[in-house]
Amino acid sequence: MVVGLNQMQEEITKKMDSEGMLKGRMAETLVEELLKKSGNTVYRFGYEAIMQNLVQIKRIFDAHNEVGEQIRTIPDFIVIDEKGEPFFVEVKFRWDGKMFDEKDKVLLGKIKHFWNAKIIFVNSSKKPFFQVSSVPYIDENGGLICHPLSEEKSWKIDTAVYTEFETLVEKYLTPPLKI
Repeated sequence: MVVGLNQMQEEITKKMDSEGMLKGRMAETLVEELLKKSGNTVYRFGYEAIMQNLVQIKRIFDAHNEVGEQIRTIPDFIVIDEKGEPFFVEVKFRWDGKMFDEKDKVLLGKIKHFWNAKIIFVNSSKKPFFQVSSVPYIDENGGLICHPLSEEKSWKIDTAVYTEFETLVEKYLTPPLKI
């Protein structure tokens, strides 16, 4: 009986991991379209976008050296605002609205070191669903520095577009039922 329960828990975890990954990609797409509809130019840039090329050289590619760490933390997008200024943007999806944990501290440190990217956190638990953080990301007390994406000065986020995309988060990215 215990084996069956453990196996069922593993299957649930795998399903949730797959669902989380899918919803993470959906969050990236929502951010991409929200930024585009607000008048910004958005280019896909991230690790996934170049992964096919890296597979060809994986035998000589060390993901844990300096260059490997930089490649693994490539931001998801390059966003060009109306003035033509480029920004690196990383998107992170969070089920529970908790946008920051110890694992994230390490990741944010790497992103800061290599890219100085803006990070857009998308959550489906509490509004505002879209929050943005910029370097230095973390305050002197170790807390995440962020503000609603709708207030971001770098990109002119259209209020009607923002509202439309918050509705899409509610519709498509709500947390799964607890089992």
